[in-house]
Amino acid sequence: MNQNEATIHKFYTAFQNKDWATMQSCYADDAVFNDPAFGLIDAEHARAMWEMLCKRAKDFSLTYGNIQLLDEEYATCDWNAKYLFSKTGRKVNNKIKAHMRLKDGLIIEHTDAFDFYKWTRMAMGLPGFLFGWSNFMQGKIQKGARKGLVDYMEKNK
Repeated sequence: MNQNEATIHKFYTAFQNKDWATMQSCYADDAVFNDPAFGLIDAEHARAMWEMLCKRAKDFSLTYGNIQLLDEEYATCDWNAKYLFSKTGRKVNNKIKAHMRLKDGLIIEHTDAFDFYKWTRMAMGLPGFLFGWSNFMQGKIQKGARKGLVDYMEKNK
């Protein structure tokens, strides 16, 4: 197992255990993260996001696998998170493809890709079914997720 694969295992094993501090240690200080829910955020916000998500996780389980080392820097990994969405109490089973760029054993770019419309249907129910496909709904969810993250960071300085 090379250094990049070891970092990916370390990150997702920590996530399985809701060990946000270990997850945070896997990111370089200048890393960036992107996903449909939070959009593009820097390392400081990404680290806080993982802490917030781990601390708030209810009925949470995670599996991961299919780590593909594409070259010396790039890798992908499939992961699946099951949890209760806090705003609605609805069960979510989110299948995610992580795209990572790593350097010196640290994540420098991390993009999580998933079917946002499918996620909104699970997380929001009828409103997600009706509007989850729209850019308006994604923008509204991103705005709320970012505000929640900033509020969390302010409270936990």
